[in-house]
Amino acid sequence: MAKNTNSSLESKLWKAADKLRKNIDAAEYKHVVLGLIFLRYISEAFEDLQAKLMSGEGEYEFADPEDRDEYIGEGIFYVPEEARWSYLLARAKHPDIGVLVDNAMELIEKENPMLKGVLPKVYSRSNLDPINLGGLIDLFSDISFKDGNLGDVFGHVFEYFLGQFALAEGKKGGQFYTPRSVVELLVEMVEPFFGRVYDPCCGSGGMFVHSDKFVTAHQGRKGDIAIYGQESNMTTWRLCKMNLAVRAIDSTQVVWNNEGSFLRDAFPNLKVQYILANPPFNDSDWGENMLRSDPRWKYGLPPASNANYAWIQHFIYHLADNGVAGFIMANGSLSAKGAEGDIRRRIIEDGLVDCIVSLPAKLFMNTSIPVSAWILRKNKKNRQGEILFIDARNMGYDVNRSLRALSDEDIKKIADTYHSWRKLDGSYKDIKGFCKSATLNEVKQHDYVLVPSNYVGLPEYDDEFNFKERFMSLQVEWEEQLKEEAQLNNIITENLKRVKIDE
Repeated sequence: MAKNTNSSLESKLWKAADKLRKNIDAAEYKHVVLGLIFLRYISEAFEDLQAKLMSGEGEYEFADPEDRDEYIGEGIFYVPEEARWSYLLARAKHPDIGVLVDNAMELIEKENPMLKGVLPKVYSRSNLDPINLGGLIDLFSDISFKDGNLGDVFGHVFEYFLGQFALAEGKKGGQFYTPRSVVELLVEMVEPFFGRVYDPCCGSGGMFVHSDKFVTAHQGRKGDIAIYGQESNMTTWRLCKMNLAVRAIDSTQVVWNNEGSFLRDAFPNLKVQYILANPPFNDSDWGENMLRSDPRWKYGLPPASNANYAWIQHFIYHLADNGVAGFIMANGSLSAKGAEGDIRRRIIEDGLVDCIVSLPAKLFMNTSIPVSAWILRKNKKNRQGEILFIDARNMGYDVNRSLRALSDEDIKKIADTYHSWRKLDGSYKDIKGFCKSATLNEVKQHDYVLVPSNYVGLPEYDDEFNFKERFMSLQVEWEEQLKEEAQLNNIITENLKRVKIDE
């Protein structure tokens, strides 16, 4: 597999929409654009089912196209006539189009309680030119469904736009968006086939979207997993709800509260089979003084100055027997001393740490600190008393000067290494500089520090490297370069002479 590439449809739409942005800040514009994509999707889904109901053929015989329950039963949002895309498209050139779109969002929320407080009503603001808004409506009317079903097409477009807005916002974008390659790596390692999936800091819902993709890619059904999520930022939660709705993923148990998962755990008794998360790194304001006797701190009270081990213990607390958690942590958590070191030692001695992966630098838009992927597993049957360490710091490719991403090949190599290690079928082998299966005794000898490079060592170099041959090759290249520069200097000199003669 090659690295991820953008489809022509998605990139074409993005370029056109970005041109219409003019002087609107990307952080504000994303709500304008993503709200319209969502509106187009639910309207198209509604009108598609409405046509089937009106035909009265097959399973739709005797169906009433005006009965709201017909749509609810099919998992389709009911869209009133004045909120339908066809209605707005016909009026896209009207000077009051912004008012009409805001009204459409209000009508949809009124008819669908699940969407209450979710949809943006920003279209009649003075900084949004009605002509540009009409242009966006025309633009998104061109989305075609020839190469996929409705949910797939709009899902890909919505996800692509989320990523592009995150890039446009830079550091602020990292607050609502976990890079796709990081999400895919965690999902491929955790393998959420069946059961409950939980993300207590869910952002715009990428972990849920890719878990759903994983299930369908492995011949599962959409209902095979149930998702539970919590988000403390309301605008991000709104993006999440729309992102999931476009994928027809039930988001009933994805909730918002501004206290966050520490101070107000929305699911205090929840035990899940899978946890996938990218929590805030090194958070120093997490409410430790109000949670000192909390039952989640089984392995020790996390320090007030850093929430990393509060998150890790929160994940462990919500894992069911045989549950598995995959999450991202700042590298400091691998070797921190004091209270954090004591907590880490107890977690390791309890046999919960399954795998640690050092990741490349510059994977995240909002931070440049080095990070790692952790896999924790309760009651693991295979590889008891062992931890797999993978050093993937040299993997990835440059997206731009300040951002890297893991390629499909990188993700596959890491995930395959992990799964072959777990199978115990003899296919796994330690590779110097890349992976090492270490015993708990070895980890103890390293003072319970979990930095992969401490275990995997340095890569083996090719003993057959011919230094003399390489030196001569470089010498030839250098001489050729000198010849090219001499020829260029001659051309410049001749041109200067001609200029002087002409003068």
